[in-house]
Amino acid sequence: MDFQDFLALVPQIKDVTLPAEAAHLKLAPRERTAALENLDINQKNPRKAAVLMLLYPKNEQTHLVLILRNSYEGVRSAQIAFPGGKYESADLFFENTALRETHEEIGVLPAAVTILKPFTSVYIPPSNFVVYPFLGICEHAIAFTPDPVEVAGIIELPLTLLMSDRILQEVTLNTSYANTIQVPAFQIEQHVVWGATAMVLSELKEVLKGILG
Repeated sequence: MDFQDFLALVPQIKDVTLPAEAAHLKLAPRERTAALENLDINQKNPRKAAVLMLLYPKNEQTHLVLILRNSYEGVRSAQIAFPGGKYESADLFFENTALRETHEEIGVLPAAVTILKPFTSVYIPPSNFVVYPFLGICEHAIAFTPDPVEVAGIIELPLTLLMSDRILQEVTLNTSYANTIQVPAFQIEQHVVWGATAMVLSELKEVLKGILG
């Protein structure tokens, strides 16, 4: 999608009613959906985090940045994710967390980003985190500077590819909570995007589909 065409959609994106869980469920692992039934998340006293869905122009086409996390001990090891991380009290607001972590992880200055809209939060049972996603834009091309401690690679996803149903797959994975399970996912080149990241992407895709018709 041409970036100028995307910018013309911004007023509609800001005003749209989010599809929320209906969009999340399309990419939610069935085991996770079952675990959330009748669960009072507040009783879990979850930790909080925020992530940024950052859209920007590359060769005049709209792209979305994802990161490949480094391998380490933890449930997010070596996963495809949005830039983002744990909320800190000094952030005051979750969108500040998303902007701060994006700067730390991939070098994009907060002042270069315009936040368009918060999206629907996602609870992640294995890590006991609630993640708050935000949609933002940078109106110029970006030269990313990934933090080598946190980030193993940058994935620049054309928005046109996200909108294609051919990247939707059922894949078999070993996860932190189950072995050899089938999960819905986005297959982006050699990368499998599943779990909370896929659920948030699904909501973005459904929003854009609703606007584009």
